[in-house]
Amino acid sequence: MVELPESSDWDMIVFDVDGTLLDREGFHDDLVSLARKVDSEVMTVSLASGRTLPNVTPIRQSLGVSGFIVAENGGMVWDSEEGHDIVALEDGSRAREAAEWLATKIEGLDPRGIESNRWRETEWCLKETGAHEAMRGFLDDSEWADLEVVETGFAVHIAKPGLDKSRGLRFALEQRGIDPRRVIACGDAPNDIPMFGTVGFSVAVNDQFPEVVEAADCITDARGKDGSIELLNELLSRA
Repeated sequence: MVELPESSDWDMIVFDVDGTLLDREGFHDDLVSLARKVDSEVMTVSLASGRTLPNVTPIRQSLGVSGFIVAENGGMVWDSEEGHDIVALEDGSRAREAAEWLATKIEGLDPRGIESNRWRETEWCLKETGAHEAMRGFLDDSEWADLEVVETGFAVHIAKPGLDKSRGLRFALEQRGIDPRRVIACGDAPNDIPMFGTVGFSVAVNDQFPEVVEAADCITDARGKDGSIELLNELLSRA
Protein backbone atom coordinates (compact mmCIF):
# COMPACT_ATOMS: atom_id res chain seq x y z
CA MET A 1 0.00 0.00 0.00
CA VAL A 2 1.29 3.47 -0.95
CA GLU A 3 1.59 5.70 2.11
CA LEU A 4 0.41 9.08 0.86
CA PRO A 5 0.20 12.10 3.18
CA GLU A 6 -3.22 12.16 4.83
CA SER A 7 -4.04 15.87 4.76
CA SER A 8 -2.56 17.15 1.49
CA ASP A 9 -4.66 18.54 -1.34
CA TRP A 10 -3.01 17.74 -4.67
CA ASP A 11 -3.42 19.44 -8.06
CA MET A 12 -1.47 17.04 -10.30
CA ILE A 13 0.44 13.77 -10.56
CA VAL A 14 3.36 13.49 -12.99
CA PHE A 15 4.41 10.05 -14.22
CA ASP A 16 7.64 8.97 -15.81
CA VAL A 17 6.95 6.68 -18.79
CA ASP A 18 9.49 3.87 -19.36
CA GLY A 19 9.69 1.46 -16.46
CA THR A 20 6.89 3.33 -14.70
CA LEU A 21 3.82 3.35 -16.95
CA LEU A 22 5.02 0.83 -19.51
CA ASP A 23 7.79 -1.66 -20.23
CA ARG A 24 8.77 -3.78 -23.21
CA GLU A 25 5.47 -5.66 -22.86
CA GLY A 26 3.47 -2.45 -23.10
CA PHE A 27 0.89 -0.98 -20.73
CA HIS A 28 -0.69 -2.77 -17.78
CA ASP A 29 -4.18 -3.88 -18.85
CA ASP A 30 -5.85 -1.55 -16.32
CA LEU A 31 -3.67 1.50 -16.88
CA VAL A 32 -5.71 3.49 -19.39
CA SER A 33 -8.99 3.28 -17.51
CA LEU A 34 -7.38 4.05 -14.15
CA ALA A 35 -5.33 6.98 -15.45
CA ARG A 36 -8.39 8.51 -17.13
CA LYS A 37 -10.44 8.08 -13.97
CA VAL A 38 -7.77 9.73 -11.80
CA ASP A 39 -7.42 12.55 -14.34
CA SER A 40 -11.15 13.26 -14.47
CA GLU A 41 -12.08 12.65 -10.82
CA VAL A 42 -9.00 13.22 -8.63
CA MET A 43 -6.18 15.28 -10.16
CA THR A 44 -4.61 16.10 -13.52
CA VAL A 45 -2.25 13.46 -14.93
CA SER A 46 0.88 14.67 -16.76
CA LEU A 47 3.91 12.87 -18.24
CA ALA A 48 7.66 13.52 -17.89
CA SER A 49 9.90 11.27 -19.96
CA GLY A 50 13.33 10.88 -21.50
CA ARG A 51 11.58 10.04 -24.77
CA THR A 52 11.22 12.55 -27.58
CA LEU A 53 8.05 14.61 -27.84
CA PRO A 54 6.76 12.64 -30.89
CA ASN A 55 7.20 9.45 -28.84
CA VAL A 56 5.37 10.72 -25.76
CA THR A 57 2.48 12.49 -27.52
CA PRO A 58 0.67 9.29 -28.67
CA ILE A 59 1.11 7.82 -25.17
CA ARG A 60 -0.65 10.83 -23.68
CA GLN A 61 -3.35 10.57 -26.35
CA SER A 62 -3.82 6.85 -25.63
CA LEU A 63 -4.22 7.56 -21.93
CA GLY A 64 -6.72 10.32 -22.66
CA VAL A 65 -5.42 12.55 -19.85
CA SER A 66 -5.45 16.34 -19.68
CA GLY A 67 -1.95 17.11 -18.41
CA PHE A 68 1.13 18.38 -20.19
CA ILE A 69 4.18 16.58 -21.59
CA VAL A 70 7.76 17.11 -20.48
CA ALA A 71 10.00 15.22 -22.92
CA GLU A 72 13.75 14.70 -23.51
CA ASN A 73 14.44 14.67 -19.76
CA GLY A 74 13.11 18.18 -19.36
CA GLY A 75 14.30 19.69 -22.62
CA MET A 76 10.94 19.81 -24.41
CA VAL A 77 7.64 21.02 -22.98
CA TRP A 78 4.22 20.92 -24.62
CA ASP A 79 0.95 21.78 -22.94
CA SER A 80 -1.48 21.42 -25.82
CA GLU A 81 -4.48 21.20 -23.48
CA GLU A 82 -3.84 24.80 -22.39
CA GLY A 83 -3.03 25.98 -25.92
CA HIS A 84 0.69 26.59 -25.34
CA ASP A 85 3.26 26.25 -28.09
CA ILE A 86 5.95 23.56 -28.03
CA VAL A 87 9.01 24.90 -26.21
CA ALA A 88 12.62 23.67 -26.55
CA LEU A 89 14.68 24.70 -23.52
CA GLU A 90 18.09 23.85 -25.01
CA ASP A 91 19.94 23.18 -28.28
CA GLY A 92 21.21 19.60 -28.42
CA SER A 93 23.68 19.94 -31.30
CA ARG A 94 26.76 19.88 -29.05
CA ALA A 95 25.52 16.75 -27.29
CA ARG A 96 25.32 15.01 -30.67
CA GLU A 97 28.85 16.16 -31.53
CA ALA A 98 30.07 14.78 -28.20
CA ALA A 99 28.46 11.41 -28.94
CA GLU A 100 30.17 11.25 -32.32
CA TRP A 101 33.53 12.02 -30.69
CA LEU A 102 32.99 9.44 -27.93
CA ALA A 103 32.42 6.80 -30.61
CA THR A 104 36.02 7.35 -31.73
CA LYS A 105 37.23 6.60 -28.20
CA ILE A 106 34.99 3.76 -27.01
CA GLU A 107 34.84 0.58 -29.07
CA GLY A 108 31.33 -0.52 -29.98
CA LEU A 109 29.69 2.82 -29.18
CA ASP A 110 27.20 3.70 -31.94
CA PRO A 111 26.99 7.51 -32.20
CA ARG A 112 23.63 7.32 -33.94
CA GLY A 113 22.20 6.23 -30.61
CA ILE A 114 18.61 5.16 -30.25
CA GLU A 115 16.25 5.26 -33.21
CA SER A 116 14.17 8.17 -31.90
CA ASN A 117 17.17 10.53 -32.02
CA ARG A 118 15.98 11.67 -35.44
CA TRP A 119 13.41 13.78 -33.53
CA ARG A 120 15.64 14.75 -30.58
CA GLU A 121 16.27 18.50 -30.23
CA THR A 122 17.80 19.28 -26.82
CA GLU A 123 20.15 16.35 -25.97
CA TRP A 124 21.46 13.10 -27.49
CA CYS A 125 20.57 9.59 -26.41
CA LEU A 126 22.78 6.50 -26.78
CA LYS A 127 21.96 2.84 -26.41
CA GLU A 128 22.81 1.30 -23.04
CA THR A 129 26.38 -0.04 -23.16
CA GLY A 130 27.46 -0.03 -19.52
CA ALA A 131 30.29 2.38 -20.42
CA HIS A 132 28.96 5.29 -18.34
CA GLU A 133 32.14 5.93 -16.39
CA ALA A 134 34.33 5.71 -19.49
CA MET A 135 32.07 8.21 -21.24
CA ARG A 136 32.26 10.59 -18.28
CA GLY A 137 36.04 10.25 -18.11
CA PHE A 138 36.57 11.05 -21.78
CA LEU A 139 34.15 14.00 -21.70
CA ASP A 140 35.88 15.47 -18.64
CA ASP A 141 39.09 15.86 -20.66
CA SER A 142 37.45 17.16 -23.83
CA GLU A 143 35.91 20.31 -25.27
CA TRP A 144 32.56 18.87 -24.18
CA ALA A 145 33.53 18.79 -20.49
CA ASP A 146 30.48 20.93 -19.70
CA LEU A 147 28.13 18.10 -20.70
CA GLU A 148 26.99 15.28 -18.43
CA VAL A 149 26.07 11.61 -18.85
CA VAL A 150 22.81 10.37 -17.31
CA GLU A 151 21.72 6.72 -17.37
CA THR A 152 18.07 5.74 -17.08
CA GLY A 153 18.19 1.95 -17.25
CA PHE A 154 16.86 2.09 -20.81
CA ALA A 155 19.37 4.44 -22.46
CA VAL A 156 22.19 6.92 -21.77
CA HIS A 157 21.57 10.63 -22.22
CA ILE A 158 24.21 13.27 -22.99
CA ALA A 159 23.01 16.73 -22.07
CA LYS A 160 23.93 20.09 -20.62
CA PRO A 161 23.92 20.10 -16.79
CA GLY A 162 20.73 21.57 -15.44
CA LEU A 163 18.73 20.16 -18.33
CA ASP A 164 16.67 17.66 -16.37
CA LYS A 165 13.09 16.82 -15.54
CA SER A 166 13.03 19.42 -12.79
CA ARG A 167 13.72 22.25 -15.24
CA GLY A 168 11.07 21.16 -17.72
CA LEU A 169 8.57 20.40 -14.97
CA ARG A 170 9.01 23.80 -13.32
CA PHE A 171 8.50 25.51 -16.68
CA ALA A 172 5.34 23.53 -17.40
CA LEU A 173 3.92 24.04 -13.91
CA GLU A 174 4.57 27.78 -14.07
CA GLN A 175 2.62 27.95 -17.34
CA ARG A 176 -0.34 26.36 -15.55
CA GLY A 177 0.07 28.38 -12.37
CA ILE A 178 0.48 25.25 -10.24
CA ASP A 179 2.59 25.23 -7.09
CA PRO A 180 5.14 22.34 -7.34
CA ARG A 181 4.42 21.58 -3.67
CA ARG A 182 0.92 20.52 -4.72
CA VAL A 183 2.24 17.92 -7.19
CA ILE A 184 3.04 14.19 -6.83
CA ALA A 185 5.76 12.64 -9.02
CA CYS A 186 6.19 8.94 -9.79
CA GLY A 187 9.26 7.36 -11.39
CA ASP A 188 11.84 4.59 -11.30
CA ALA A 189 15.28 5.76 -12.44
CA PRO A 190 18.08 8.26 -11.65
CA ASN A 191 16.79 10.78 -14.19
CA ASP A 192 13.63 11.05 -12.06
CA ILE A 193 15.53 12.28 -8.98
CA PRO A 194 15.54 15.97 -9.98
CA MET A 195 11.77 15.72 -10.47
CA PHE A 196 11.40 14.12 -7.03
CA GLY A 197 13.20 17.07 -5.47
CA THR A 198 10.88 19.56 -7.16
CA VAL A 199 7.47 18.32 -6.05
CA GLY A 200 5.59 17.98 -2.78
CA PHE A 201 5.62 14.18 -2.70
CA SER A 202 7.47 11.54 -4.71
CA VAL A 203 6.87 7.82 -5.28
CA ALA A 204 9.38 5.27 -6.60
CA VAL A 205 8.12 2.10 -8.30
CA ASN A 206 11.49 0.34 -8.48
CA ASP A 207 14.32 -0.41 -6.03
CA GLN A 208 16.94 -1.12 -8.73
CA PHE A 209 18.72 2.18 -7.98
CA PRO A 210 19.37 2.86 -4.27
CA GLU A 211 19.72 6.59 -4.92
CA VAL A 212 16.19 6.67 -6.38
CA VAL A 213 14.71 4.92 -3.35
CA GLU A 214 16.57 7.33 -1.07
CA ALA A 215 15.31 10.37 -2.99
CA ALA A 216 11.67 9.22 -3.00
CA ASP A 217 9.25 9.83 -0.16
CA CYS A 218 7.91 6.29 -0.50
CA ILE A 219 8.17 3.17 -2.65
CA THR A 220 5.30 1.02 -3.85
CA ASP A 221 4.96 -2.61 -2.78
CA ALA A 222 4.70 -3.70 -6.43
CA ARG A 223 7.40 -2.87 -8.94
CA GLY A 224 7.39 -1.10 -12.29
CA LYS A 225 4.07 -0.53 -13.98
CA ASP A 226 2.35 -2.68 -11.34
CA GLY A 227 3.55 -0.14 -8.79
CA SER A 228 1.93 2.65 -10.80
CA ILE A 229 -1.34 0.72 -10.85
CA GLU A 230 -1.02 0.40 -7.07
CA LEU A 231 -0.56 4.17 -6.80
CA LEU A 232 -3.48 4.99 -9.12
CA ASN A 233 -5.78 2.69 -7.15
CA GLU A 234 -4.69 4.33 -3.90
CA LEU A 235 -5.45 7.79 -5.29
CA LEU A 236 -8.91 6.68 -6.37
CA SER A 237 -9.62 5.05 -3.01
CA ARG A 238 -8.89 8.34 -1.27
CA ALA A 239 -10.91 10.50 -3.64
